[in-house]
Amino acid sequence: MSKEITSRSVDYSQWYNDLILKAGLADYSAVRGCMVIKPYGYALWENMRDVLDKMFKDTGHVNAYFPIFIPKSLFEAEEKNAEGFAKECAVVTHYRLKSDPDNPGKLIVDPEAKLEEELVVRPTSEAIIWNTYKTWIQSYRDLPILVNQWANVVRWEMRTRLFLRTAEFLWQEGHTAHATRDEAIEETEKMLEVYATFAEKYMALPVVKGVKTENERFAGADDTYCIEALMQDGKALQAGTSHFLGQNFAKAFDVTYINKENKPELVWATSWGVSTRLIGALVMAHSDDEGLVLPPKLAPIQVVIVPIYKGEESKALIDAKANEIIAGLKANGIRVKYDDSDNARPGWKFAEYEMKGVPVRLAIGARDIENNVIEIARRDTREKSSVSLDGLVEHIGNLLNDIQESIFNKSLQFRNEHITEVNHWDEFVATLDTKTGFVSAHWDGTNETEDKIKNLTKATIRCIPLDNKQEAGICILSGNPSKQRVLFARAY
Repeated sequence: MSKEITSRSVDYSQWYNDLILKAGLADYSAVRGCMVIKPYGYALWENMRDVLDKMFKDTGHVNAYFPIFIPKSLFEAEEKNAEGFAKECAVVTHYRLKSDPDNPGKLIVDPEAKLEEELVVRPTSEAIIWNTYKTWIQSYRDLPILVNQWANVVRWEMRTRLFLRTAEFLWQEGHTAHATRDEAIEETEKMLEVYATFAEKYMALPVVKGVKTENERFAGADDTYCIEALMQDGKALQAGTSHFLGQNFAKAFDVTYINKENKPELVWATSWGVSTRLIGALVMAHSDDEGLVLPPKLAPIQVVIVPIYKGEESKALIDAKANEIIAGLKANGIRVKYDDSDNARPGWKFAEYEMKGVPVRLAIGARDIENNVIEIARRDTREKSSVSLDGLVEHIGNLLNDIQESIFNKSLQFRNEHITEVNHWDEFVATLDTKTGFVSAHWDGTNETEDKIKNLTKATIRCIPLDNKQEAGICILSGNPSKQRVLFARAY
């Protein structure tokens, strides 16, 4: 085990922080609660972004950009939304600094430069977007509007953790407008499916698709759909949400359209988003005590080649063969790096690329070339093998697919082994404290009972699964009748 990071079994939280820093994904910044996303971490986000962006466009969406500043009066227009985010808002009150006459060299806020109206730094964009949609929508011919934006948001969190919860983070937020309720619900469900497909097919992360309870839904939504994933420490993580907003924002901003019968109607709305928190999910779901384990489809580097040589003559021979391999890999769309730097020994490089989670490592020396073989190491299982240079590119392509599938299956098995059905309160508490993971239990459907369970155990209802079977039962806490089980867990 690497001595550079804390073991998961010793301190899972410290393991996570160590890994983020040592693998070069992010760093702390001079701004409290904010992070610097380093090039390797940003490359991972770019890969996520590029896949999602194509998925959005394939479902008919287009990108736009809206201001980061929201006039306070607009933010207040939808009361539930404003109330839900009020405690996390950063607010701009002035627009200029000036020199302090009593302390030369220092700057103070110029009291004469106070804004006529305070500006909220966007925690989410529904307000500014629906104020804009009011001018875009007049007729049914203007609908639907299917817009996504890639942006940063600010939520002034008091307790932060790299990628999982920071004062500023990157995300995408879709905001769509529809003529009918059915169209808006169809959109909400469609985008949830996009997120679930991305999580499972690209992140190799199995998720449960469900609906949030009234207590847990997005502020200003009629319904919040979600995907929930399980981390290796048994805690749940909300990996994406899609909100059916009903006509709440249309009412708040008076957004109407003239229908085919020439009558005015309120517009129906959705919003949906995922953020850089997905990087945290990726780290916690798959990685080990040696470093990152990245699914090949998202890994910034899918294959690294490390030459092992003595002398320039040997190096030239290996370079020629490596360049031939690299050309073949790139021609097949495989992201490859050749690390022939002379400032570190091969053993150090092996450990470095294990830490960075590169799925496949190739080591090649002059004798290997003579024997027409190459050593391959796969990051997920750390297995090594010697394979022929003939057909190498095809072999690596198949290996990357196998690694992607293997990582998903391992995570799926873990998730399935950590869903426990319970029927009594004592059993519920004991399961949370010992086995962890998702706990499937009956709940009477009331906010009061949900709040009591959360206060007593710190476990929340993660979702009501969409594929839930209906079954009569008794609520674990109140003893009142229940018609279905829901998934509880302690969560990030």
